[in-house]
Amino acid sequence: MTDCLFCKIVAKEIPAEVVYENDRALAFRDINPQAPTHVLVIPKEHHATAAALAEADSGLADEVLKAAHAVAEQEGVAEGGYRIVFNTGPGAGQTVFHVHAHVLGGRDLTWPPG
Repeated sequence: MTDCLFCKIVAKEIPAEVVYENDRALAFRDINPQAPTHVLVIPKEHHATAAALAEADSGLADEVLKAAHAVAEQEGVAEGGYRIVFNTGPGAGQTVFHVHAHVLGGRDLTWPPG
């Protein structure tokens, strides 16, 4: 996708504070953090939503979740607890249509979340 912000981050055309990367996923700090730890984890391959990712490649969704957990461990929030959030569609608050998991931690996270 030529206009996709996250595809441009993957291609290194737009800078981001990358905190984790493997062959299939990339993680970088959110520019508007909602918690002390707020990292976005994306597949390097473009899929618009979590539903599209699940349908496209069963192994890739797994890779994104594994990367999210690796980020939580690296950021020091895995033991105390963290949240992984996928906003899917505009009604759920998705604003960038390249699937991404929000890894949130470092503070008590209330429920329901907004």
